[in-house]
Amino acid sequence: MAKKKVFVSFDFDNDKALKDFIIGQAKNPDSPFEVSDHSLKEAAPEKDWVEKARRAISRSDILIVMLGPKTKKASGVLKEVKIANELKKKKFQIIGYKIGTEDWRVPDAGRVYRWNWENLKKLLA
Repeated sequence: MAKKKVFVSFDFDNDKALKDFIIGQAKNPDSPFEVSDHSLKEAAPEKDWVEKARRAISRSDILIVMLGPKTKKASGVLKEVKIANELKKKKFQIIGYKIGTEDWRVPDAGRVYRWNWENLKKLLA
């Protein structure tokens, strides 16, 4: 069975490690997903960045928002969620830290889950 293609949205300024951790989990031998695209790293002109994000999200099956304490105010995350909604992509949110809370949720970005391997395997199977 083909692995799900995941676009990872995260607060680039504060939670880059979360993206690295989820990419690491995607490399597990029993992983049902691959991170084919993730939040864009390069500093690009605003218009160009949005176009690149739209193309990357359109190629993905699912958008995962990795939640940190400031994610709900991260402009890039909010734009990526808006694009995913326009493209009618499946999406959900993962609390990225043990001390995290559902209060970190991003509006209109799907249900919030705790980060553990069993949840990821179920959600991405």
